[in-house]
Amino acid sequence: QVQLVESGGGLVQAGGSLRLSCAASVRTFSNNAIAWFRQAPGKEREFVAAINWIGSYTMYVDSVKGRFTISRDNARNTAYLQMNSLKPDDTAVYYCALGLGSRGTSRDSGMYSYWGQGTQVTVSS
Repeated sequence: QVQLVESGGGLVQAGGSLRLSCAASVRTFSNNAIAWFRQAPGKEREFVAAINWIGSYTMYVDSVKGRFTISRDNARNTAYLQMNSLKPDDTAVYYCALGLGSRGTSRDSGMYSYWGQGTQVTVSS
C-alpha cells in the first residue's frame, strides 16, 4: 500500500521560510514524479511545483518561482519543498502527490495516482 506523509507545515510570519517534506513508503518512489499542490479555504486545489523521477527537471507555478524549490532524495524516498519569502497568499493545505512514472511531470492533479493527507501552512501578515 502506497503511503505519502507530509510534514513541516506550521505558522510563520510573512517573509519567513518553511521546508515541507513528503516521505513515501513505496519502493517505486524513485520511478515516479513528485508534485506539490495546495488548497486554500474556498479555493480549488492548485498546482505548485513538480519534479521528474530522476530530479533533472522541475517546474513551478508562476506565483512561487524564485521563492520555492522542489527537490528529492530517492535514496531516502523523500521529497521536499523549500519555501522562502512566504506571503499570506501562500496560506493553504499543501499536498504531495506521486505518479506518472518516467513520463515526466504534469500540472494536472488527475495525472497523479497517490496523495498525502496534507499539511497546513499559515503565513501571517
